[in-house]
Amino acid sequence: MNTVAETASGSQSVNLEIRTRNLVKNYGHVRALDNVSIDIPSGTIFGLLGPNGAGKTTLIKVLTALIKPDGGQATVAGYDILASPFEVKKRIGWVAAEVILDDDLTAWENLWLQAKLQNLKDWTDTARKLLDYLGLSDRADSKVKEFSTGMRKKLEIALALLHNPSVIFMDEPTIGLDPGTRRMLWDLIRGINRNYGVTVLLTTHYIEEADALCERLAIISRGKIVAAGTPSELKSRVKGELIEVETEGVTDPSPLRLLEGVREVTGEGNRMIIRVDSSEETLPLILSKMNTMSIKKINVQKPSLETVFLDITGTRIDEEQQMDIRKFYANIRRARQ
Repeated sequence: MNTVAETASGSQSVNLEIRTRNLVKNYGHVRALDNVSIDIPSGTIFGLLGPNGAGKTTLIKVLTALIKPDGGQATVAGYDILASPFEVKKRIGWVAAEVILDDDLTAWENLWLQAKLQNLKDWTDTARKLLDYLGLSDRADSKVKEFSTGMRKKLEIALALLHNPSVIFMDEPTIGLDPGTRRMLWDLIRGINRNYGVTVLLTTHYIEEADALCERLAIISRGKIVAAGTPSELKSRVKGELIEVETEGVTDPSPLRLLEGVREVTGEGNRMIIRVDSSEETLPLILSKMNTMSIKKINVQKPSLETVFLDITGTRIDEEQQMDIRKFYANIRRARQ
């Protein structure tokens, strides 16, 4: 029942596991999703890349039928999220950023509880195979509170796969993990996608993670999809290299625009982003036209997903993250007044 995408001529092309058109979600005066449209082919690992507060979790909650959108349409696993929310829920799994396991139960008891919640009948054989695949067979009767972080994540994935879903949503699954555990989880995600044929929608604010894992991805910023494609396609959008310069005071960008090799100068005040053909050749020319004593920071960005985000939004993903945190605490202060 998967949605089938059509080419311009009307012929059938690729099966879509998830399809959204102009999804809107508002929280009061804040628009968390702003006409979000994405296509996710069946059997792929699709990434949603953006800072905290960009709308990633809101989109997952809409697609898993936990909250209703204020506008737009979406289908998941062939079912409309508004017309058939229970059919959608039967066909999806979810691995959350936070731990959802019961520490006082064993691994097997957690699986049993999941089977009861989903009203599964013949689940024990599947559970044993999952524990074996994930390397947890010898810890089936151990309490979860004795598990390492990596083992907990493995068990959460087992719970998400227990009912044989066609889609798994992973909301910031590696947040807070050490680099070794994070890479172990990357291998595991690739494995379940390949061996179980499950479509994975992964949200992340880690540039490296999106680049390493995702066959296709969409960049989301402040509720809007600002770019989508394969990592290679997105990187190819950035022509040349970006030089980011921050100065003590306001700098006139006019002389820099006249330099050979400079394609564009954007920004205002004490911060500029200079697009050049080659940073090695052009940076000395740029410095010759500036008061070097006033320069606080110079950052060179070669084509990457980071430069794509910087090029489209004018900020780096970690800077948007900081703005989101400041906005959060500002809202808290206003609520207390």
